[in-house]
Amino acid sequence: MSGFDKVVHSYEEAMSGLTDNMTIIAGGFGLCGIPENLISEIQRKGTRGLTLVSNNCGVDDFGLGLLLPNRQIKKIIASYVGENAEFERQMMSGELNVELTPQGTLAEKIRAGGAGIPAFYTATGVGTLVAEGKDERQFKGRDYILEESITGDFAIVKAWKADRYGNLVFRKTARNFNPLAATAGKITVVEVEEIVEPGQLDPDEIHTPGIYVNRLIQSSFEKRIEQRTTRLSGE
Repeated sequence: MSGFDKVVHSYEEAMSGLTDNMTIIAGGFGLCGIPENLISEIQRKGTRGLTLVSNNCGVDDFGLGLLLPNRQIKKIIASYVGENAEFERQMMSGELNVELTPQGTLAEKIRAGGAGIPAFYTATGVGTLVAEGKDERQFKGRDYILEESITGDFAIVKAWKADRYGNLVFRKTARNFNPLAATAGKITVVEVEEIVEPGQLDPDEIHTPGIYVNRLIQSSFEKRIEQRTTRLSGE
């Protein structure tokens, strides 16, 4: 236990203990709600042989995409390639081990891992390549495949606000995979925009209780937009 007060004061301390060949679960969806500064710290550390579990791998020069050029990622479990040309190139050339997983199944694999559920049956993927090599059963006349849950050595999460005890509030769509990831890491590290004192958050506002959080750091964020759409004046 890290104690009640989860606050750390440097990114080096936040990611202390991360070593080669570990599994990291990362919150975020595209570039929305990603733990961008924690990712940058992983890049700085140069940790290699990592298995990354994330909805996708950011873009070429931001988010988890920063870890691809110097081959820090050995395997990625994701639901799609997204806007990352280097991810696509490494996958197609066989340089990167990629396990593409239906998005809802990926979310449930992480949620189940955090809940201590080792596996579950789902109808998603039956009769496709996703089902190859997996146990298949019928329930009430419908076919299902067995999917194993996922846990990580580290989970890296971006929240909007927290108290010093690690109780978390996420903002709108930045909530996405973050609450799931927060429950599924042996060590869960969270970066936030604002830290308040215990008692200042309404208990009904809290999305993830601090029992899941080991380390908490406050920072500022670039919040880059993945696809910017504009409209000409007068249209």
